[in-house]
Amino acid sequence: MQSLWMLVACAMFALMGALVKVASDYEASMPQIILFRGLPSVLLILMWALYHKKSLRPLSWKTHLMRNGFGVGSMWLGFTALSMLPLSTAISLNYTAPLFIGGWMLFFGGTQRDPVRIMAVLLGFLGVLAILRPSINENDLPYALVGLCAGAFSAVAMMQVRQLGRMGEPEWRTVLLFSCFVCLTGLVALGFLGWPALEWQAYAALGGVGLSGLLGQLTMTRAFGLGSTLLTAVLQYSTIIFAAGLGVVFWADIPDSIAWGGMVLIIASGLISAWRTYTEDRIMQGQRTTS
Repeated sequence: MQSLWMLVACAMFALMGALVKVASDYEASMPQIILFRGLPSVLLILMWALYHKKSLRPLSWKTHLMRNGFGVGSMWLGFTALSMLPLSTAISLNYTAPLFIGGWMLFFGGTQRDPVRIMAVLLGFLGVLAILRPSINENDLPYALVGLCAGAFSAVAMMQVRQLGRMGEPEWRTVLLFSCFVCLTGLVALGFLGWPALEWQAYAALGGVGLSGLLGQLTMTRAFGLGSTLLTAVLQYSTIIFAAGLGVVFWADIPDSIAWGGMVLIIASGLISAWRTYTEDRIMQGQRTTS
């Protein structure tokens, strides 16, 4: 039952994406959106860690720098795509990370003969083609490619998070350091670009971005920490469904049949990749136990 927290996380992440669009519509700059995304996490987790006298020193600075460099880059690219594309399209492209991980495993990870991973990569590739098909608005194509790059960056970040977990790095420290990097990049950009004057609606949307992102992060961590890894990984693709619903209700962004099909293929690719990774991890754990 703990895995069902992932549904709450998905709803929160979809809401965060919608609020990114709202904040952008009210002329909030991207550095402001990035800063507000990370600030609540930094303040609340830092206060919790200090109260409980937790050590803030990471186990591996190198791995954290890799995770945060690609993770923050993915956030900047993903939020840019969210601000310019239909919500469901941008979210779908952001969730192509398993496609890139599967491709990397096929070419460099020693799984060249794995038919399951080949199927997952092919399905994901067809899904991306369906979303980026030639009939897409030419003005939207660059932002769609930005969203696809966000998925690629996220894939590298996810592999680093997995490595940190194997080292024994606690989730809260990983989230705290990531949020600190997020805020730092936002502050640096604001130092160059300045702080644009905003109306209260923009500040309300920015606050919602931070709170929904924090709630999504916490509930996702709980789901992965206490629930079934496979079920949680499967449920995370509900974000695309939630995002599609919000896009239809608030922006009347109704994807056509080809785009819907592309989303289904991307979800299928992710589900197959998650199942394959889960089974491989179980096999490795069994081998370590027997040895």
